[in-house]
Amino acid sequence: MGRFDIERLLRELGEPSAMAPKEPSISGGPNVDLNPSSAVLDDAVSVDTHAPTPIVRVDQTVRLESSTTAPAKFDSRPPDFQTGRGLDEEIDPVIALDRHRLRPTRPDDALRDLFVPEDGPASVSGDLVDLLRKREVIDSGTVETARRLQLQSPDRKIAAVLLEMGVEESVVQSGVAELARIPFVQVESDAIDSGQLQRLGIEYCLKHCVVPLKSEGKRTIIGTPSPDDVFLLDDLKRRLGVSVVKHVLVCSGEVEAAIRGLNGEDNQPSADIESILADVEEDDVGFEKAEITDTDLEAEAESSPVVRYVNHIIQSALQEGASDIHIEPGEKTLKVRLRIDGILYESMNPPKKMHAALTSRLKIMANLDIAERRLPQDGRIRATVMDRRLDLRLSTVPTVNGEKTVMRILDDQAIQVSLDELGFRDDTLMLWKKQIDRPHGIILVTGPTGSGKTTTLYSSLRQMDMKRLNISTVEDPVEYNLPGVTQIQTHSLIDMTFARALKALLRQDPDVVMVGEIRDHETASIAVQAALTGHLVLSTLHTNDAPSSVTRLINIGVEPFLVGAALNGVLAQRLVRRICPSCVGEIEVPEEMREFLAVHGLDRATLPQGRGCEDCRNTGYSGRIGLYELLIFDDHLRDLIASSPNVTEFRRICCERGMVSLREDGFAKIASGQTTVEEVLRVTEATI
Repeated sequence: MGRFDIERLLRELGEPSAMAPKEPSISGGPNVDLNPSSAVLDDAVSVDTHAPTPIVRVDQTVRLESSTTAPAKFDSRPPDFQTGRGLDEEIDPVIALDRHRLRPTRPDDALRDLFVPEDGPASVSGDLVDLLRKREVIDSGTVETARRLQLQSPDRKIAAVLLEMGVEESVVQSGVAELARIPFVQVESDAIDSGQLQRLGIEYCLKHCVVPLKSEGKRTIIGTPSPDDVFLLDDLKRRLGVSVVKHVLVCSGEVEAAIRGLNGEDNQPSADIESILADVEEDDVGFEKAEITDTDLEAEAESSPVVRYVNHIIQSALQEGASDIHIEPGEKTLKVRLRIDGILYESMNPPKKMHAALTSRLKIMANLDIAERRLPQDGRIRATVMDRRLDLRLSTVPTVNGEKTVMRILDDQAIQVSLDELGFRDDTLMLWKKQIDRPHGIILVTGPTGSGKTTTLYSSLRQMDMKRLNISTVEDPVEYNLPGVTQIQTHSLIDMTFARALKALLRQDPDVVMVGEIRDHETASIAVQAALTGHLVLSTLHTNDAPSSVTRLINIGVEPFLVGAALNGVLAQRLVRRICPSCVGEIEVPEEMREFLAVHGLDRATLPQGRGCEDCRNTGYSGRIGLYELLIFDDHLRDLIASSPNVTEFRRICCERGMVSLREDGFAKIASGQTTVEEVLRVTEATI
């Protein structure tokens, strides 16, 4: 655009003539070095009495560095561009200029100062990777990958590409700030101007990722993660009612953490990726390579920081003894939570920018479609972590904030336990072993998801004589490989259902058949017929307690007399957390709880409880133990089942005939010092 006739331009824009008095927009110079400390922030809003008065253009606004703090004097006469008269008077009173340092300005010079061609800052993004490479904060491989990804997606800025690749945000933002000649500030809660924050509104600041740092009169320092959002700065001026806004660059991950920390909310800042990954290598976790067709996402997902961070997540989960990994995207956050001993704990907070790359990396390993983000997907990852063979069941679902990913960790070592180690009482264990030694009939294990049903069944199968018996299973999915056992995977898409697989197995001369779950009438009917024809059938059912299993089978269509004839026993179970042995101690039982405990046969003044230590993550619990409710069917109960009894009445009769309930078993374990009252009540509330 260069030089132009300002009078003609103003006429076309409908603006008043340039000869009319006007107060130009002024803000602080771009070369101020700021940090979170108040002293330096004070320097940012102060004026320099010795600096020259160059006029520079930053972020499409005219910024003048002041040279004195003397109050400005105003002249009603319009400025004379030929002589320079009046140029030192018609200045915004917030920042006054030293009249002795002003020189006469010709019209052409004034226009040149007001307009600077877009040839400098436009190349900033292209030089960012070179700057970071020279600083030795990124390697050549990261540079190559970043440039390739930007060429494939020209609309994305190189800074965004680097952040999505896992480069630390503070590293990227400091480089952007240097190239854009904008101060870079690391935000902390004590550096926020709480008054201006309340004026803007917390929701507004979180939504637009802005934070007011300091204000003085009509001047305010604002931190944003974007170096060129002039519309946002104008909106901030209007909302705050100030004439000057000093713009500094901050990290988006620090803004929300600082604001929430100022308001007393518990929110962890984004993790320091480089420090986390310092001891993690790409080959620490080995995966089977899947073929990829989407090269753009593959390159991003295979970048070194992403690979190492995924390895770090899986390693951490295995070391903590987690059963599930949850990667949950929020609007501006990304959380990784681990289910340890049945309870979810927040483990880490990677940058939100890494979400797409992390999800793509996991999809690649599971051989899923990385381009499909609108539909749920399920897959399986086979990995070797710390010399341990793992199977990871991967599930992704689309949410409003992106895809949520959950991984179930299937560790062969986790099920290498015998029935004696599961927490059975001696009498219950003896009865259960007798049931699995019977030649025919149905044995059911009931309980909610995550209650240990599969572990109990697998441990029971390992107790059997695999050399003498033909043992087969039908599962969805096959969670663990059992040597000497024929395992069949169901596939609903090809109509390979539980019922169809069970029909086929009955023609394979089986002795013992394990069905993953009885879900419908057809599967239940085939299981009953198999039990009545001389096969031992083990399966699972989703009910709250053992007596409810009878009602459940009748409700899905099995005749009552067939249920009574085929069922040998039902085992209901729950998992409760063990008291940590490293920090166990005695606590006094409150008076209001004494009566309740006495009703359950526990009349004690003190009970064991974990105090919390490093071994148990200060929870007081370490590991889990099972609570069991075993119902053995005799002739009296079989006759009662034939009449379709009410579940409440049937349960009462079962307890009268010697069945130990889940809660009774739980209080027995409380008395032996294995768990706490809170844990037993937590898992048995629905069975009262």
